[in-house]
Amino acid sequence: MTTASDPSYPAHWEADVVLRDGGTARIRPITTEDAGRLVSFYEQVSDESKYYRFFAPYPRLSARDVHRFTHHDYVDRVGLAATIGEEFIGTVRYDRIGPDGRPASAPADEAEVAFLVQDAHQGRGVASALLEHIGAVARERGIRRFAAEVLPANNKMIKVFKDAGYEQKRSFEDGSVHLTLDLEPTAESLAVQRAREQRAEARSVQRLLTPRSVAVIGVSRSGGGVGAAALRNLRDSGFRGHLYAVNEAATTDLLDGVRAYRTLGAVDAPVDLAVIAVPAGRVPEAVAACGEHGVQGLVVLSAGYGESGAAGLDRQRELVRQVRSYGMRLIGPNAYGVINTAPEVGLNASLTPAPAPNRGRIGLFTQSGAIGISLLSALLRRGEGLSSFVSAGNRADVSGNDILQYWYEDEATDVALMYLETLGNPRKFTRLARRTAAVKPVVVARGGRHTPAGHVVPGTRLPDATVSALLRQAGVIRVGTVTELVDVGLLLASQPLPAGPRVAILGNSESLGVLSYDACLAQGLRPGAPQDLTTGATPADFRTALAAALGSAENDAVIVTVIPWVNEQEPQDDLADALRDAVAAHPGKPVAVVHVELAELVDALSPAGALAPRTRPADEDEGGYARPDVRIPAYPAAERAVRAVAEAVRYGQWRRAAADAGQVPEYEDIDEAGAAARLATLLAGVGEGVVTLTEPDATALLAHYGIRVLPTVAAPTADAAVRAARSLGYPVALKTTAPHLRHRADLGGVRLDLGGEADLRRSYEELTELLGTPDELLPVVQAMVPRGVDTVVRSVIDPAAGAVLSFGLAGVASELLGDTAHRLVPATDRDAAGLIRSIRAAPLLFGWRGSDPVDTPALEELLLRLSRLVDDHPEVVGVTLEPVVVATEGLSVLSASVRVAHPPARTDMGPRTLPSY
Repeated sequence: MTTASDPSYPAHWEADVVLRDGGTARIRPITTEDAGRLVSFYEQVSDESKYYRFFAPYPRLSARDVHRFTHHDYVDRVGLAATIGEEFIGTVRYDRIGPDGRPASAPADEAEVAFLVQDAHQGRGVASALLEHIGAVARERGIRRFAAEVLPANNKMIKVFKDAGYEQKRSFEDGSVHLTLDLEPTAESLAVQRAREQRAEARSVQRLLTPRSVAVIGVSRSGGGVGAAALRNLRDSGFRGHLYAVNEAATTDLLDGVRAYRTLGAVDAPVDLAVIAVPAGRVPEAVAACGEHGVQGLVVLSAGYGESGAAGLDRQRELVRQVRSYGMRLIGPNAYGVINTAPEVGLNASLTPAPAPNRGRIGLFTQSGAIGISLLSALLRRGEGLSSFVSAGNRADVSGNDILQYWYEDEATDVALMYLETLGNPRKFTRLARRTAAVKPVVVARGGRHTPAGHVVPGTRLPDATVSALLRQAGVIRVGTVTELVDVGLLLASQPLPAGPRVAILGNSESLGVLSYDACLAQGLRPGAPQDLTTGATPADFRTALAAALGSAENDAVIVTVIPWVNEQEPQDDLADALRDAVAAHPGKPVAVVHVELAELVDALSPAGALAPRTRPADEDEGGYARPDVRIPAYPAAERAVRAVAEAVRYGQWRRAAADAGQVPEYEDIDEAGAAARLATLLAGVGEGVVTLTEPDATALLAHYGIRVLPTVAAPTADAAVRAARSLGYPVALKTTAPHLRHRADLGGVRLDLGGEADLRRSYEELTELLGTPDELLPVVQAMVPRGVDTVVRSVIDPAAGAVLSFGLAGVASELLGDTAHRLVPATDRDAAGLIRSIRAAPLLFGWRGSDPVDTPALEELLLRLSRLVDDHPEVVGVTLEPVVVATEGLSVLSASVRVAHPPARTDMGPRTLPSY
């Protein structure tokens, strides 16, 4: 018998998933304790669904059936259930079978699979989610194929198999459809899985941002406190749906003019979203009331959770468990709230006082409420609006990844701005960011770059500049401050992307033009000589000059510099209109304005200013009519404007390159299954933590991916060294492998080109006399390889960036100068080619000063093979190949170090799951 507390119970199969409609369910193994739940579940299934499952009328389960369906060995017989709370809403099971179709054990690698989903939950994607998870379980247990018998009329289940993306075969036998699915993941099955994930997670966020009814729980009668503030903001910002106030001590029908109830259960209508603002100790009661009422999502403003220490973190974990048990999603706790400015919604479920921000094209996500306030204020001062805003606080459930899924397909959002302290699941973040950035900009400011002692945000092992470069490879525009976040966001939301780095500069200040010119050079742009219009330039002069600059094929962007007029007779809104006229006449290139103390110009150029009443009639002869559809960002410093333009240039270049991102090559000699089996053996019986493999184990693992490590032979004595050399063949190398001397040829621990026994014995004696005893030095003998350029290839799992592939030349000079390049895993062929060419010492690989070029294609292949290994197997947390000697033909890996660990509970390669708690 197996229960959830039994040591053999596979707890790592438990997972929370988002369903097609945005609700959640929990998938877990079925145990002997589930007999009652199984019977209740079956009673709620229609006769038609039962017929489709058993191919005959089957009104009830027998005691034998119940025993069979709840007793599993979790190897040859496995059952999983999708649950909401304590209720089963769907089940799936597999039974391992042999070639004759009868029950079997390993090494049989086929299993019969069958599903049953409660009718009320059909169409929510329950069966698809169960298929993903039972498939992952089966692969873990050595099963490679599923077989299923389906009645021809059971179109829904046939579609589940058909749409899964796996290789499949179909035949029609004895009145049923026989399906065979090859469970080896394919590009198509992975694409299907991720498309379902995107739709489900986007829908779950959409339900939070587009409620038809909202209840605020914890509204004080005095009108003070967080709950009352949230209620007022919802009411005063013009929420289009139904609004309810909940206070257990309410004595009137209205609180702040909103219908009031003592309990949520007393509300005789559906509630889509609940805003909870009660003390942390009372939140569980409020969550239970929401779950029983059928609420779809929660915004928990209450504090006292993970931010307050270990006890609060435990409270937070329990909160997530409770919320998900009801199929809900959660923003928070310790959240600032959410805003959706869509006219048909008008949602301001936040602590931002009414009125809510104007409608705009920028989406904003923050983890910090304080940063959220700062960003909202900055956008308001610049006259910019928002499409949506989410400040997730401790982001115990809904995270930046979920919001990216929503923004990816949200037509109201053109630019995504994010303030993040951690990336949560960095592999998933970079994957989602890369996909989103291909259609709209993603701008990120990261806090926690330098982690103080005791801080809850985990640090990174990579320099901040490296993390920034890696994020840029995913298309993310990484900025350093919240001010830059707003600056860049404003330009991207209002201007087209530049086609290149050529920048025209014009204005009425020579000094400001020179500052802009210098700033362009510092950002790697190609500015033209500044055009000085002189301080006497009129709006018409600006219009003429800007139109000429925009019309020139020599320019990709324009920066306009403006200082106040001495006589102050030129209205600033006239200048704004003149600039708009020029932009409207020559669209397609970005324009940014640099000003000095011209607040009125900033207002006039903003979206709000364009729609404001004119201060005087427009002079149509001068072309001074308002163009509210033309927006031009203005900046109080040249450096800020140029930085924004430069980020747009780099992002445009990335977008163009992303159209041909390259391929992740397939190598026929890669043995993925063999590597997986070896890793399982190596980690069997190993507890938590990282394990460094022995040299033979590391060599064997790498060999599964076509990476050959040149063998070494231990030489504890001079005689042993001579015997090793004879077996390997002269010439040989003698090397120390002690940790403090490894890869330190500069300390004399490596002797090369030893052509005979005398040379070898003499070198052995010198090493032991100079550096220590053989027991201390751990000397080895290795065959010589063709000379070339010594390089280092590494891969590591970094908490801030995910899986990273690194390359550099070997030696202290490269280490001292930090001349190492990085790419995200999985790397494409274009990534590998760019990686070896991006270090400063790259000319040494390509024939510097008349030397022979080395075999860079072989080096690129090595990088791609290592990338595949790390990407395919999350157990591999670190690999170092040092040195890799790249010759004119071929290369040699002389030494390898591999570190492994049990994979995390969630990875980005397995079936879709929500973050664990």
